[in-house]
Amino acid sequence: MSHDQPPPGSAEAPYLELLARGAATEAYDRPVLLARADGASPEVLAALESAKQVALRVRAELAERRRREAELSALFETANDLAGLRDLDAVLRAIVQRARSLLGTEVAYLCLNDPAAGDTYMRVTEGSVSARFQQLRLGMGEGLGGLVAQTARPYVTESYFDDPRFEHTRNIDSAVRDEGLAAILGVPLTLGSQIIGVLFAADRRARVFAHEQVALLGSFAAHAAVAIDTANLLAETRTALAELEKANAIIRDHSGVIERASDVHDRLTELVLRGGGVHDVAGAVAEVLDGDVEFIEGDFGPAGADGHAVRRGEDWVAAVSAGGEQLGALVLRGRPGLDPVDLRTLERAALVTSLLLLARRSAGEAEQRVRGELLDDLLDAPDRDPRLLRERAARLRADLDAPHVVLAARIDVPEGAGSAERESADRQRLWSAASHLAATRHGLAAARDGGTVLLLPLGPDDNPAALARSCAKHLGGALHERVTVGASAPVAAPADRTAAVGDAYAEARRCIEALRLLGRSGDGAAAQDLGFLGLLLADTGDIDGFVRRTIGEVVSYDERRGTDLVRTLDAYFACGMSPARTKDTLHVHVNTVAQRLERIGRLLGPDWQAPSRALEIQLALRLHGLSSAIAR
Repeated sequence: MSHDQPPPGSAEAPYLELLARGAATEAYDRPVLLARADGASPEVLAALESAKQVALRVRAELAERRRREAELSALFETANDLAGLRDLDAVLRAIVQRARSLLGTEVAYLCLNDPAAGDTYMRVTEGSVSARFQQLRLGMGEGLGGLVAQTARPYVTESYFDDPRFEHTRNIDSAVRDEGLAAILGVPLTLGSQIIGVLFAADRRARVFAHEQVALLGSFAAHAAVAIDTANLLAETRTALAELEKANAIIRDHSGVIERASDVHDRLTELVLRGGGVHDVAGAVAEVLDGDVEFIEGDFGPAGADGHAVRRGEDWVAAVSAGGEQLGALVLRGRPGLDPVDLRTLERAALVTSLLLLARRSAGEAEQRVRGELLDDLLDAPDRDPRLLRERAARLRADLDAPHVVLAARIDVPEGAGSAERESADRQRLWSAASHLAATRHGLAAARDGGTVLLLPLGPDDNPAALARSCAKHLGGALHERVTVGASAPVAAPADRTAAVGDAYAEARRCIEALRLLGRSGDGAAAQDLGFLGLLLADTGDIDGFVRRTIGEVVSYDERRGTDLVRTLDAYFACGMSPARTKDTLHVHVNTVAQRLERIGRLLGPDWQAPSRALEIQLALRLHGLSSAIAR
């Protein structure tokens, strides 16, 4: 073989290696240059040059196939997205992203027509950096998109601002300039013969779009149109299904209403026959009407007073009344819409409730009279047989062997503010409310002396003052009036100490008068709440209790620590509350006096030197001194 003739296949070898590793185009000149540098013969150089051209054609063919493969893969993925369409925006974003990637543009975007507004708006953008461009809306027929929409054909411009083929507007040009775009390709989104939008690919530099790129963007536009059409069909299908379901629901509701009406009729009849209560009625109606039903006592004004349920906000209210008196209302919550049958059910339940309340009122009034008669006997007939009193109390679920408190209650109405009829009605209302309270607390109540007297058991953790305040608040809230309540000291066993009940009632009445004089109408208190005034009002003469409540902390401190705070306190008041004179009386340093007074302040509270507190403390010191002297 001649030295100048390359061995078979030797010219193609270097190019096969370049093809195998995907080398750049420039690398294919290197084998020819090396051969020429080595002094190869013209025949060898010609063979290498021929092999290079073949390799470059093969390389270009491979690149084209890879490009086509990538396009087909992207189109396949897009079709797969459409097959599992759940979110239209996500599908359109994927289409725009793939178009930008495969065409190698800096920006891609999709606009849709808005027939209602008569313009076109930006739906999806990829690679955009201008907020103004992303929010662009343009009139029909304006800009490159308008040209595409008018002709239903793709259009491409190498330099947007130099292209006279379409209508330039200030709004569009400003947005394009903001984004910095130059070359733009637009293809129509077509559904049948209708143009619904335009898909764009754009660069910020001048460039030429190849025919294949235009065709590829058109394929993506077709997929986008199919996605939009599919989404619209799904929306229409969902709407149709929703309407069908609504119609079925109406049919089911009507059938259910009839069943519920029959059910509630049977239940209410059964409740009346077996002596059910108001809350049983509310529970039965709530279950049938599938809502929350509550009976609320009180006057609801004109709402539902004519026997019909009425709307109040989000609730339905059916008045419960008898003989022109409104006893309360049934309130249905959680059902803003009611059909006529459900309304009639609520109204029928209100009628049944009024019948039950009338029956309960009759029985309650009889029991109230019995309770009042027993309390009247305790107050007026102290010689009654204790055994008979206990038996009568047991039938009312009251225990007259337990400690009780006597409370006097009165509605406070300014003089001349009401007529005699009004005062009589107020006394009746107070007696009724107090009787109900007494029944719930297993006590007694009676109308007396223009007000009401109660005898209530005192629990192990209760005290007369707290019980008086609680009763004043409860009765005042029930009557919407200021009710003043005075309480007596505890009566250990009313059945055995009937005379003490009368004395306790007198003490409670004096406590009411004291509250009125102190300007505390509408409040509740016991004698122990009123300091030395309570000591004067009470018949018990609880001097030790008054001293204990007033200066007990100081006395106990001296007893525990062996200090002299009581004597210091007495000297301090005797010296006109002057620490300097007090230290002379006690023969101690003024700092010692100051320290003792600081300790006293911590024991008695920061307001111990206020005039009202100081007066009570001085009285307690005198009584304590007298008690100590008597004990010695």
